[in-house]
Amino acid sequence: MSDNQKDKLVGTWKLVSASSKSASGEQNEPPYGSNPAGLLTYTEDGRVSAMISYDGRKLLSGGAKLPALLEEQAEAFRTFLAYGGRYKVDGDKVIHSIEISSIQNYVNRELARTLKFEGDDIILITPPMMVNGKMQTIELVWRRIQANA
Repeated sequence: MSDNQKDKLVGTWKLVSASSKSASGEQNEPPYGSNPAGLLTYTEDGRVSAMISYDGRKLLSGGAKLPALLEEQAEAFRTFLAYGGRYKVDGDKVIHSIEISSIQNYVNRELARTLKFEGDDIILITPPMMVNGKMQTIELVWRRIQANA
């Protein structure tokens, strides 16, 4: 990938859609619900931050005051993903080197994604992974947020 294409990655992106497919190409249940929200930011100095909020998240019964019920805390954790770290572009892949994450197992790991540019969108595709008991790939479509928006 050229430096020009890497430069096109810099900015903030809003999640448009998330879908998953089995190894045979069969469409699976959406990985984050039918209408998830997300923000993805790539900086010029090589930093990345990503947040995905699943569709249908519930309010905690205690509001912003803790302690919420343990079940509510577990559900809130299960339905929100966030991480940050460094990134690099290698061919048609973007590699996120995770430094902090809501899922501790991601820390000090690299998450590689196939990267495609389509108009104002980028498409990130995971390698095959086990999700809900099935091997599948996840495709995330992100749309650039304009600077004045």
